[in-house]
Amino acid sequence: MSNPPIPNGDHAPHGPGFAGFSERQVAYALLLSAPAMFGANMLVARWMADTAPPVALAFWRWFGVLILMLMIRGPKLWQHRHDVLREWKDLVILGALGMGICGAFVYIGAETTTATNIGLLYASAPVMIVVLAWRFYGERLTAIQGLGGLVCLAGVLWIIARGDLNAFRNLKFTVGDLWIMGAVTGWAVYAIMIKYRPSAMGMMTRFTAICMMGTLILAPFYVWETLTIKPMPFTQDGILAIALLVLLPGFGAYQAYAKAQAVLGAASGSLILYLGPVYVAVLAWFFLGETLQSYHLVGAALVMPGIYLANRRPKS
Repeated sequence: MSNPPIPNGDHAPHGPGFAGFSERQVAYALLLSAPAMFGANMLVARWMADTAPPVALAFWRWFGVLILMLMIRGPKLWQHRHDVLREWKDLVILGALGMGICGAFVYIGAETTTATNIGLLYASAPVMIVVLAWRFYGERLTAIQGLGGLVCLAGVLWIIARGDLNAFRNLKFTVGDLWIMGAVTGWAVYAIMIKYRPSAMGMMTRFTAICMMGTLILAPFYVWETLTIKPMPFTQDGILAIALLVLLPGFGAYQAYAKAQAVLGAASGSLILYLGPVYVAVLAWFFLGETLQSYHLVGAALVMPGIYLANRRPKS
């Protein structure tokens, strides 16, 4: 999505953004909203862990997003059908990463690992993205931005440790951690590919094609899970869970993060994901009744200025 703008209506023009705000200001607003929408994914996963099978949640989440995207970008996707055929290898990989690995793996891993371990592993995602962007595409951070990333990581680790660093001595890893680490790695590679791999399609049209590929990849696994393990319960709660997954971590979060990353860059933009544990703590307090502790506030006090430093642009 960092490719040269293509005049097909998918890319926002450079310069003035929305309602008088600059494109960069809009990008920051989108990045601040993305972690909250991603956090909804974990809340729904916790809510439905005992009733909904993991692949079913991933399949219906992305099938619903695909329907929404076809309503918005279907005609444009048809116009780019030859580009879809030409780029099918990239689209298959992106679909497998973004919808399969980053989707189902999280729900599978959450069944056998702890929330603390998930938070710890996901805290490595921005660092992994920075390393990949530097190693393969020469994207660099300034010393101030690097310091900001470290401050962010310190805040996240403080939240994960619940204010007691001795907690890390008692961490135990399970097979679920391998699933989560697979999801984290998949997300990092997805974020790098979506920015740097060339495409003749615009952002939203390409995302529609990726959703289509991801849904097709998930479909046989969903059928197998339904026949051999457990079907998706289409109860009132099940339908509500699917709707939330489609609208928030499916449609909204990916659109916000992808557009913001295109403006800010893969490395500095990815650092905003350190807000995830802070957002999840607040959302869990509001919706699930979990208590906000002092370590949440200390962690947030480190994360917020760290994000500011990490996203500072070097002076010319």
